Amino acid sequence: MSTSTTHLTHALEKAPRGRLQALLADCGVTVNGTRAFDIQVHEPQAMQRMLRHGSLGLGESYMDGQWDCERIDQLVERLLRGALNQRFANTRASRWLTWVSRVQNLQTRARARIVGEQHYDVGNALFESMLDPYMNYSCAYWERAESLEQAQLDKMELICRKLELEPGMTLLDIGCGWGGLARYAAEQYGVSVVGLTISKQQHAWAVSRLQDLPVEIRCQDYRDVRGRFDRVVSVGMFEHVGYKNYDTFFRKCRSVLRDDGLMLLHTIGSNTSVHSTDPWLHRYIFPYGMLPSIAQIGQAIEPCFVMEDWHNFGTDYDRTLMVWHERVNRAWNGLGDRYDDRFRRMWNFYLLACAGAFRARNVQLWQIVLGKGDRARSYRRPALSASAVDQAVARRGATAHDESRNALRD
Repeated sequence: MSTSTTHLTHALEKAPRGRLQALLADCGVTVNGTRAFDIQVHEPQAMQRMLRHGSLGLGESYMDGQWDCERIDQLVERLLRGALNQRFANTRASRWLTWVSRVQNLQTRARARIVGEQHYDVGNALFESMLDPYMNYSCAYWERAESLEQAQLDKMELICRKLELEPGMTLLDIGCGWGGLARYAAEQYGVSVVGLTISKQQHAWAVSRLQDLPVEIRCQDYRDVRGRFDRVVSVGMFEHVGYKNYDTFFRKCRSVLRDDGLMLLHTIGSNTSVHSTDPWLHRYIFPYGMLPSIAQIGQAIEPCFVMEDWHNFGTDYDRTLMVWHERVNRAWNGLGDRYDDRFRRMWNFYLLACAGAFRARNVQLWQIVLGKGDRARSYRRPALSASAVDQAVARRGATAHDESRNALRD
């Protein structure tokens, strides 16, 4: 051990930093240890920031280069399985977020635009480098897939089957992102789609690529949509709604859904009911985001819908995030100077920490199918009897399918 390392280790052992070392040790993590999930501390201030600010200090000190870890995903998995997050649930940032979320509606129309500007508008090139050709920025379905492309096609196919889409139907896609699901449903199932996004860059990207399909992409808040639709879908958007607006969201969905229609909600979920989000994620990734619980969703849908099916495949998000991380790190050098080292460290911490959370089963991924109670027959969850890629090719022909996939990147 070098002299500098010895001095650093001695500094870390002093209170209050020595207390954090003990807490990490309870999770099987060693400071300056030799395993992939051990933390390599470069500056003692990092430990003080972690101890004082919890997850916010952990993430910010990593962004500032004060510590490193070969496998942040494994580190976070161990910290969550060791319930270290509960030991730091009472930091100043956590208390402030909890208080302000109780006294204010943090997901108003005006605030909803902030997440679009801060997160989804960081640059389409970044997301193109990370995502599949359809630009699905949500959990893929890995039951039979071996690649991200196939897993995302299978996810879209599963959604369309669960919604029992038929040619001529109308579909409302709340939180449509870059329009990948809207395109897939229009091309593969012959439906007309209205997609809603609050991101200007997503809107421009989707509109420029879906002009030849019966798809209308609107830059519009879900609270302002009007009309009637045969089906409603929302993928990866409900995490931005907020507990004070859950009732409003489902009432709106019910009002625009035909009496015999179906709705599918695809959302990350929390194991417990919360009223705020992680302070680091709030500050740097998803401002004013919030994960719903089973109880919160159940209470909100009770006056509006009959729950037909509830499907959990949260561990699939672990694999999805790890593939995204691999892809974006291969692409950094080609993305120019817009993303500096601190941004790259932030983005990597986001992807890997989330992967660790799903691996630890700290958070879940749910697909929930809802009806209005007018359905005469029992709902049966569909299966993927064959690869969605093969089915798409069979329905439309290999040449047309290849052209469609290539057009998404043009």
